[in-house]
Amino acid sequence: MDFLWYIIIGIVAGFVAGKLMRGGGFGLIVNLVVGIVGGVLGGWLFGLLGISAGGIIGGLITSVVGAIVLLWIAGILNRSVNR
Repeated sequence: MDFLWYIIIGIVAGFVAGKLMRGGGFGLIVNLVVGIVGGVLGGWLFGLLGISAGGIIGGLITSVVGAIVLLWIAGILNRSVNR
């Protein structure tokens, strides 16, 4: 059941990150996938910094931060490829 919560939180995080990143979104479906991957990235980044976020709200914050970082990196790579 925890895995299902991680997916739901990741989907919401991808949606929120896509709205927060002006010009950084790649469409609804891709942003949702980015949110799921961003949850893993955010957890890894928070772990490196020694930050612990528990509960649904903490997981959502972690996932949104990870998704924003992932969208930012994808935006940079997308711009460099299109030049």
